[in-house]
Amino acid sequence: MRLVLVSAFILSVSISSFAQNKTIAAGEKLTFSASYNMSGLLNELAQVTMETSEVKTSKSTLLKLKCTAATYSKWDSFFKIRDLYESYVSPKTLTPYLYNRDINEGGHDKFMKYKFNHKTKTVSSIMRKTRSDGTVWEVKKTVKINASTRDLVTTLYHIRNLDIHKASVGDSQSFKVLFDNNESIVNIKYLSKETINTALGRKECYKLSISINNNDVLKGKNDNLLWLTADANKVPVYAKFKIAVGSGELKIKSATGLKH
Repeated sequence: MRLVLVSAFILSVSISSFAQNKTIAAGEKLTFSASYNMSGLLNELAQVTMETSEVKTSKSTLLKLKCTAATYSKWDSFFKIRDLYESYVSPKTLTPYLYNRDINEGGHDKFMKYKFNHKTKTVSSIMRKTRSDGTVWEVKKTVKINASTRDLVTTLYHIRNLDIHKASVGDSQSFKVLFDNNESIVNIKYLSKETINTALGRKECYKLSISINNNDVLKGKNDNLLWLTADANKVPVYAKFKIAVGSGELKIKSATGLKH
């Protein structure tokens, strides 16, 4: 569930070097509703929030990218989700330095931390799980990565910083995302421009499709779609996804603190 809620957004049209950030600023907050098809009915189950803030360290100023997902209280007895994903990046290039993932789903806890070393093209990771008996299982390792590999959260914001307006309908691309210490190859395709109704009003959007190689999380061909506003903010306003046990969607509820 946690990967689906977030993976519905993982799209890109470039895997080149880290570009200058022209889109994302501190103080932005996007809120979404997450719905899932149960027995033929689409039920709104959870809220997903994406927000940014400035963090100052002794050596530099970073941009914190934070994503949370939480089921509404009436669904907690069915399957409670309290997920946190966050990444600390360069505010100029969105280059990731530190990534944390702390999730609680259905009573199962998992924690993951990445420390990026871009000079050596490695990530130092810590994976920690809490077993049903209360004992903690922890694994530390160093993972080799591609020069342009990003964590999940950084990718969500990176796609909005791309010059999608320069792409032609039918263009496709692939790139790498590190998740659970494994690099996944994500393929995207620019399908069209489409105007849709959203909570932010009627918006002209870039319509994109997504697939993941060697991973059965997302199913179907052109069944996993994302709409980004065709403006300087490229706000993700709508997404549809299909998985082995059903389908669902994400819809924007509100957007504040946008840069443009």
